[in-house]
Amino acid sequence: MKDQTDPSLLHPSAAADLQRRRLLQAMGAMSVVGLPGIAMAQQFPTAKVNTTKLAVTDTEVVVGQLHSSSGTMAISETGSIQAEQLAIDQINAMGGILGRKIRVIKEDGASDWPTFAEKSKKLLVNDHVAAVFGCWTSASRKAVLPIFEKENGLLYYPTFYEGLEQCKNVIYTGQEATQQIIYGLDWGAKEKKAKTFFLVGSDYIWPRTSMKIARKHIESVAKLGKVVGEEYYPLGNTNFNSLINKIKVAKPDCIFAAVVGGSNVAFYKQLKAAGITGDKQFLLTLSVTEDEMTGVGGENFAGFYSSMKYFQTLDNENNKKFVEAFKAKYGKDAVIGDVTQAGYLGPWLWKAAVEKAGSFDVDKVVAASPGIELKTAPEGYVKVHQNHHLWSKSRIAMGNKDGTFKVVAESPNLIEPDPFPKGYQ
Repeated sequence: MKDQTDPSLLHPSAAADLQRRRLLQAMGAMSVVGLPGIAMAQQFPTAKVNTTKLAVTDTEVVVGQLHSSSGTMAISETGSIQAEQLAIDQINAMGGILGRKIRVIKEDGASDWPTFAEKSKKLLVNDHVAAVFGCWTSASRKAVLPIFEKENGLLYYPTFYEGLEQCKNVIYTGQEATQQIIYGLDWGAKEKKAKTFFLVGSDYIWPRTSMKIARKHIESVAKLGKVVGEEYYPLGNTNFNSLINKIKVAKPDCIFAAVVGGSNVAFYKQLKAAGITGDKQFLLTLSVTEDEMTGVGGENFAGFYSSMKYFQTLDNENNKKFVEAFKAKYGKDAVIGDVTQAGYLGPWLWKAAVEKAGSFDVDKVVAASPGIELKTAPEGYVKVHQNHHLWSKSRIAMGNKDGTFKVVAESPNLIEPDPFPKGYQ
């Protein structure tokens, strides 16, 4: 029963006793609130959960973030930085992991692959972080991979990529080629009757490997039609006039694009200036999300299509809560793209694996990861496969003039990840 006594009606000494009693009761209530985290930490003592000298104390676990917050890739990677931090803040508000709050050390890869390698070594060797959430391009991932393998670090990589890779030290939270490239091409051939394709990408490993897979699918495996052009341009390139002239001559049914970073802004503005617009030309891209649309501009992309597993406009309760929380933290005009959402999954999947393992030790967390389910994922539902990729759906969406996307197609079921598809290597 609550103490209903009014202190103003009591003798001064009795009132003081009552106030002290209420204060002690309040302090007791606060200590009870704090007990779950303390009890959890006591249940999992540091000596038990950290046998490999990671940056884990009785109250804290340190992780790293390694993205490009500067350079040509910042337009794409800023959202991942924000989403990963949001997830970490939410996890900390729930009491952290095994009774420990997460502290983040942020490093800037600066859109430079040697810098990514240098910063990854710093995080693993000097800072002894328990996990790293980072990279965007395949070039940056390939640059850090040998270091993660040598130092036995754990990387959560959020970007859709070309596949043809499986590493014990990486959990891939984006799509691989069979979930994005092949689904998108099949949709274009069926729904848009595309038979001739012009392939274009930025000049590094992901676009080149992706287009190799695309060409094989178009011409050999699925026999959808013919590739009538294939061009690559340096990262940061802003002049696509010669490419546009080649496209006009080839007259493809489909422009299949994997231009990344800031180059997207110039590419789509120059396409529109040349009269190549969504109402006249079918274009399907693997690399324009809501993040890139902030620079590209909806008016320059309207009517073109993207193949992704996530769009901000997805209509489900998980996504509504995620979008609301993201905008509450980063502003009402903040946008969320595919890789941003995949970045958000990383800390949650790591939390689930650590708790399943009862340890922060990388080997134990890795062993616990396959089979982890995330039913609260904004994209709907994901599950970690034995090959460290995620079961997920594939989707196609059309760009709108206001910079949003309208989902027009979705795979009926989750697509099993297959990073080494037969016939594409």
